Amino acid sequence: MEYYDCFAASYARARAKFLKAAAEAKGDVRSFLHPDGKTPDGEPLAIDVACFGDRKAPRQALFISGTHGQEGFSGSAVQVGWMSDGGPSKLPADLGVVLVHGLNPYGFAHLSRTTENNVDLNRNFIDRSAGSAPANPHYETLHGDLMIGQWTGAENARVDAAMGAFTDKHGRDALFDTLARGQYRHPDGLMYGGKDREWSNRTLETIVQETLGGAEKVAFIDWHTGIGDYGKPFFLCFNEAGSELFARACDWWGKDNVDGVRPHGMERPNYTGLVFHGVQRFLGNRQMCGAVIEFGTRGVNMRRVLRLDQWLRRQNGLDPDVRAGLQADMMDAFCPFDGQWRKDTLASGLKLTDQALTGLAAW
Repeated sequence: MEYYDCFAASYARARAKFLKAAAEAKGDVRSFLHPDGKTPDGEPLAIDVACFGDRKAPRQALFISGTHGQEGFSGSAVQVGWMSDGGPSKLPADLGVVLVHGLNPYGFAHLSRTTENNVDLNRNFIDRSAGSAPANPHYETLHGDLMIGQWTGAENARVDAAMGAFTDKHGRDALFDTLARGQYRHPDGLMYGGKDREWSNRTLETIVQETLGGAEKVAFIDWHTGIGDYGKPFFLCFNEAGSELFARACDWWGKDNVDGVRPHGMERPNYTGLVFHGVQRFLGNRQMCGAVIEFGTRGVNMRRVLRLDQWLRRQNGLDPDVRAGLQADMMDAFCPFDGQWRKDTLASGLKLTDQALTGLAAW
């Protein structure tokens, strides 16, 4: 199996590879079609789910790709690689695996981080029974300065200067938290978590109910890209630090990789509305251990790429050559075309998947 057999050049091709690999591995496949959204070519959008092993076993793994659209190409490759490399046939008799492919199919197909409603899906899973959405007061002071009018060097320099002034006043950790934690008041802004649950959010709850209804212990991975050293995995475990579940994640993937890690060398933001938290809530009092696993690309320079993603979403009538060039730069930031990066991250993804499954079997 070569790395290029697993990576795809479009959502449609990624979906086709996933479904083909699932069928060949004799998985139980179900597709949840988006009620309204289509690909740029007018084809259906769907969240595809493939189940393997013992569907009724008390130990189940849930591995998700495509929470952030452009990052889906990497997570999809790991899922396809695991199936194609014989992963399902190696499962113990009393363990099941659920692969969720393309959780945000609109962003995956349209090459955007966000959903059809410009919602960052990984900020959409807040507990709405609490009434009000989490506040991000510092973002209110920065929102206007972060909005790009034209994609020019001067405009980006202006935004960088505004962030620099904020950093001088509040510190770099505070800026990172402000930009990354999530905000719920500006639909045109960065990390917008949405006013309501997105279709993908509601559908994931259905998937959890239907595939993990009998699970007592769940291993979880949500595949992402961006944070960390180039081509290396970076772990964001959201089990409570010091808990038995957190210690278990350290055992699976190495304490030095999980405990006390600092994204971009900074304090971890107070993320709100993560898929991780949503699945925990869907499972109720059942135990879940796992992490968001990133593969590093451009480090802190991803901030500019996130602005570019949002700016491109607002452009109508942009010169096709300009759009294509900027979009290619953006995609290279989320899933580098560099063959060595793809080879290394696929190999790491397969190893980390096996480590989680080995740990789950021993749990």
